[in-house]
Order: sequence, then C-alpha cells, then structure tokens
Amino acid sequence: MIELIDEVKVQNELGEGVIWDSFMQRAWWTDIDQCRLFRYDPISKELESWETPERLACFAPVAINGERQAYLIAAFASGFAYYQPETGQVEWIKKIETDNPGTRLNDGRTDRQGRFWAGSMVEDKEIAVDKGKLYRLNRNLSISATIDNLQITNSLCWSPDSKTVYHADTPTRKINSYSYDTETGQLTMPHVFTKTENDCYPDGSIVDSQGYLWNAQWGGSKVVRYKPDGNIDLSLDLPVSQVTCVAFGGRDLNLLLVTTAHQDLDTEQRQKEPRAGNFFVFKTDFTGLIESPFTPTSRLDAMRSS
Repeated sequence: MIELIDEVKVQNELGEGVIWDSFMQRAWWTDIDQCRLFRYDPISKELESWETPERLACFAPVAINGERQAYLIAAFASGFAYYQPETGQVEWIKKIETDNPGTRLNDGRTDRQGRFWAGSMVEDKEIAVDKGKLYRLNRNLSISATIDNLQITNSLCWSPDSKTVYHADTPTRKINSYSYDTETGQLTMPHVFTKTENDCYPDGSIVDSQGYLWNAQWGGSKVVRYKPDGNIDLSLDLPVSQVTCVAFGGRDLNLLLVTTAHQDLDTEQRQKEPRAGNFFVFKTDFTGLIESPFTPTSRLDAMRSS
C-alpha cells in the first residue's frame, strides 16, 4: 500500500536533493533555481526555509564523533562548502571546474562510510569546454574525480551492503551499477542496471531496506521501484510531470518523500499541472535506511565554533 498523506504546496521551480535527517527527524530539500533550502517536520507540519548564497544542488548533515553539527556539507553550483543555514555562514572547501564555466554541481549523497559525493552536469553547451564528472569528497576534505564524460549526473545511491553503487547520466536513460570498494571509495565493473522508458529520464534515486531502488523519473510523472535485478517492481503515479528526487523518512522510515518541479513549463502546462513543484509525502508498506552524515576527520576554522 502507498498512500498520499501530505502535500506541501511550495511550488518549487526545481525541487531536488531531498534527504531525511535522522538526528533532527526532519526532511530537507532544495529549490536549486530559486536558491532556497527547506526543512520540514512531517508531524508538526512546520516548514522552514532559507535563502542560499548560490544555487544549492545537494547537501548532507555533518557529524563529528557522533555529534550532529549545526552546519551542512553543501554542493553549491560552483563547489563544495560547509554551510550553516540559520546564519548564512559559508566556508568554501573547494571550487569545482572553474575552467569549465558551462557546468555546475548537481545530484549527490553520502556513502555509508561518511564520504560525500556530488557530480557535475553540463548546463550551457555553448560555453562548456568539457562534460561533467562525479566527485568524491573524502573525509580528510581531499577531492577525487571518479566518473567523467557526464552530461547530467543523477541517481547516486548505495545498496544496503554498500557493495554496489548506482548512478545515472540522465539523458542516456540508463541507471548504471558499479562494484564499490568501501575502504577506498573506488568504483569498478560498470554495468547497465536498467534503462527507463522513452521520455522518462532517471533523476534522484534511493535504495530501501530490501535493496530495491526507487527512482524519480523526470518527464514520466512517476516514481518507479526496481528489483535488485533491474526489473520493475511497481510504479507510483504523480500528478506532475517533473518528478525529481526521493528519500525515505519518518520515525519508522516508511514515508516516501518526493520532490517535484515546474522548470520551463509554459502557462498552458502549468494550468494542467497546478501541483507541479509541490513536496509529496506517501505512507508506504516499505522502509528505507538511515542516511549517513558526512563525517570529516578534519574541519575548517570558520565552523569550529558552530
């Protein structure tokens, strides 16, 4: 059973990057194009939001010695930084692809070993001199490039045992899987996990406690649950075409959290999709996994007093 139990009418232009913060028991997501970060309590229905210093693509909580910090690790359009929403404080770790102005960072997530990942996408083909890459922000704050030649990085998530990582280059309509070395963070043995239907483009993904992958499909008006062998298990229809990202949350991790968008929809399309850009919460018979925070072994001076 999957039942819509809540809809937050935020009308995001490009809602993305939803995560469940198990420390705070809150859902977080970003409206990339509107430079806005949201935090939502599904119990009290309290919604908070902050303006971000530039477009925020994805992010994660930060924990040091098991203690949740007041700031987030953020993949802004131009690079990685620590970011404290309440104060607006930003401490840059590294700018990305400064020699390739037609790209920006996009989808990302933490692995279960505490590393933070984010990939870049080609946003302006006219000025981009190269395609995007998938980056790993290591716990010591060094940065490693992994997959290259990407158009739009998306769908990053890990199997329950962390031995498999999933990733998509959205225009190809393929979600790929890789063998994952948990000690080094290396990706090997690429394999096509599944290919989406025509006009359905893989956006954000999450893996549930059974090892099934849930994928938000841009242009497809749906979230699809895939079996570990890549075959479709079920499809959840939504009343909007641009479905962007998914996560599991709630006290029992049985709430499916879904972000959507209305990016570039014309007036007629907006009239047909008045709920486009809203945040949807479904109660399910499925459960997710606790999302790991970024756990740096070092931190920057500006955030030490946070």
